[in-house]
Amino acid sequence: MTDNSGNLKDQTLYQEFLAERAEILKHKWIESEKAGYDIGFERALSDWLANHRNGWLTHRRAMQSKPCELAPASQTAERKCSSC
Repeated sequence: MTDNSGNLKDQTLYQEFLAERAEILKHKWIESEKAGYDIGFERALSDWLANHRNGWLTHRRAMQSKPCELAPASQTAERKCSSC
């Protein structure tokens, strides 16, 4: 019998990395649109880390620690939070 706990942890860390990377890329797009030119990944990364990561992590952990809530019946397929 093999121990897959390390593999599961690696998958979880990878999913966290992908989620964070996606947020940085969204931030890059928004800031590039504001600037009128591509600000580049490094600038977006630095700005996102300095100004948004802590809030994003707090929100993400809060969403992971409680069961996901569904939106009102009129939006049955949607969730209240995009992080869920």
